[in-house]
Amino acid sequence: MSSENTLDDEDTFKILIATDVHLGYLEKDAIRGSDSYNTLEEILKYAKSHQVDFILLGGDLFHENKPSRRCLHSCITKLRQYCMGDTPIQFNILSDQTVNFNTTQFPWVNYQDENLNISIPVFSIHGNHDDPTGAEGLCALDLLSASGLVNHFGHSQSVERIEISPILMQKGNTKLALYGLGSIPDERLYRMFVNNQVTMLRPKEDQDEWFNLFTIHQNRSKHGPTNYIPEQFLDDFLDLVVWGHEHECLIAPSRNEQQLFYVTQPGSSVATSLSPGEATKKHIGLLRVKGRKMNLQKIPLKTVRQFLIQDVVLTDYQDLFTPETPHVTKKVENFCYAKVTEMLEEAERERLGCPLTPEKPLIRIRVDYSGGFETFSTSRFSQKFVDRVANPKDIVHFLRRREQKEDIKDEVSVDYGKLVKTTAAEGLRVEDLVKKYFEAAEQKVQLSLLTEQGMGKAIQEFVDKDEKCAIEELITYQLEKTQRHLQGRSVTTEKDIDDEVRLFRDSKKNTTEEENEIREAMNRAKAQRLERGEPDQDISDELGDVVMDSDEEPNPLPPPTRGRGRGAGSRGRGGRGRGRGAAASESKPVGHGRSQKTSATTQSRSIMQAFQAPSQRSSRTGAATSSTVDEMIIEDSDEDIPVMKTTRPPSKTPSSSSSFAKVSSQSQSQSQSSRGITFDSSDDDDEDNPFKGGRRRK
Repeated sequence: MSSENTLDDEDTFKILIATDVHLGYLEKDAIRGSDSYNTLEEILKYAKSHQVDFILLGGDLFHENKPSRRCLHSCITKLRQYCMGDTPIQFNILSDQTVNFNTTQFPWVNYQDENLNISIPVFSIHGNHDDPTGAEGLCALDLLSASGLVNHFGHSQSVERIEISPILMQKGNTKLALYGLGSIPDERLYRMFVNNQVTMLRPKEDQDEWFNLFTIHQNRSKHGPTNYIPEQFLDDFLDLVVWGHEHECLIAPSRNEQQLFYVTQPGSSVATSLSPGEATKKHIGLLRVKGRKMNLQKIPLKTVRQFLIQDVVLTDYQDLFTPETPHVTKKVENFCYAKVTEMLEEAERERLGCPLTPEKPLIRIRVDYSGGFETFSTSRFSQKFVDRVANPKDIVHFLRRREQKEDIKDEVSVDYGKLVKTTAAEGLRVEDLVKKYFEAAEQKVQLSLLTEQGMGKAIQEFVDKDEKCAIEELITYQLEKTQRHLQGRSVTTEKDIDDEVRLFRDSKKNTTEEENEIREAMNRAKAQRLERGEPDQDISDELGDVVMDSDEEPNPLPPPTRGRGRGAGSRGRGGRGRGRGAAASESKPVGHGRSQKTSATTQSRSIMQAFQAPSQRSSRTGAATSSTVDEMIIEDSDEDIPVMKTTRPPSKTPSSSSSFAKVSSQSQSQSQSSRGITFDSSDDDDEDNPFKGGRRRK
């Protein structure tokens, strides 16, 4: 399977993925005005030369909400030139197209229109730059959709509830479910996820046979407590998420360890800001899907203008100049001139042998002049490079770091930052911290009776809702259930009991039974609190949701608990005033408490007391069930790599007359805990790629 012809058989989807083209950016600029148009043409050329089945765009095709005539004319011309023709389409649409394409008077895919001749269909969601506006709720993509050039999907017209219905495609024996959600204000979408108002529909029949691809255009990095969408909010049945809006090119798929899907972030196709994230090399992706396996090939864009950025801290060059040095400002200017010259020479070396790359690069040097230095005239400095760079007006950017006050010698030196510093990682929940602790802990302090998920949930109830009996009730409940289980077994020795307890514990991991047990234990803890006459925590939960709106909220909001669904997860947000610092400070003592021999001895003695007359141990066939481990092969190489075959354990799907089933956060995990992935990279440009040449298994 080394040849491309073998890879691209009648069962393989070939999809070209790109996001944030920003067509029309700086179109009036004499130097950079045609950059976005040239890159779009390169993307369409790749699609035609690789004979892809369709193009998937992740939003922000246009830079302006109301594109200019030149921008629309150029876009329509290139789409007609490269996407129309006599090449037959090799896949079929199985879903209700009136639901998939609900923003047009022609609610069907464009290649099935008898008046059009489409060779490469284009499917696109809208972004925040080209989102629907006005009373009619139309956007620039709707113009292309009405003209039959683009299939606009993922447009939700409701502000109260979102139901994402997939476009069901089939090519040969491969079934692809394409989900899409156009740009929505992050704060609103965050609340809708928290309130369980986002539902992803799934086919009720043969759910395990569908490859689930989701395209989203939202903030992935955290810009505030609710001004982003955590990956944990997305459903765990997804296989691959194409994330738009973020401009940094991180196209190599990354695995989400909580939800067990993969995320690819193609980034923008043109640099719209002179920031470090835009300086990474721009790529698009060629995705191959066959059955339930996928292969992602990186394709570097050659028409993208080079962008080099460098930070200079003047206080680091004490051997060259200090604030007291005579004519120090002139010396700093000469130093920056030498830096820019070096960057131009580096750009020229990189451009050799690539005639499609524009001649003039983008250069940005950020100068930190804190420590007593003065700035020089940037306009006069830029005149020296007006014929050599594409951004002569903003080459140098001065900034000043916040200077820390010196410690007073007469006072005791105390690092208060270490005393109040939180150890919780960004985007992690309490359960995640507990899981990370036990993954790194030694074998002798591992849990033997409880599961990591149950302990993590109990700790979160204790932290977020001040449920003082949550941990105690969970331990008591699990101990009673384990005793009842052991009473039905005939074991004679303490070793046999330990083995049986471990098997009983492992058999419940990541199952509905475990979730029900955790919920029952939490309900018992709540009932005990109510018997003591303490107020219901639901009142504080509602108050917590109000606090979440405040701009004064200093602490980030952890994602909702996956085991109980998004709606249930939002209940634990009432005690957010404690923030992640409280969550982190509580998670660590749990491990130490578990490691104490006193607690372990007490539990072991309680289990032994449940047996009065030991007898012969009966055989336990089927006590430990084995599952088939799937492997999914993803390549971030620029070369064509064979797609590897996978197998999945069968799952039973309830039959129904309806073609779709609603899926919430506590949907079945489809045995994703057994997924694995192999990465083989031959891309020399990404030396720091964590997926290079390694094998990772869940």
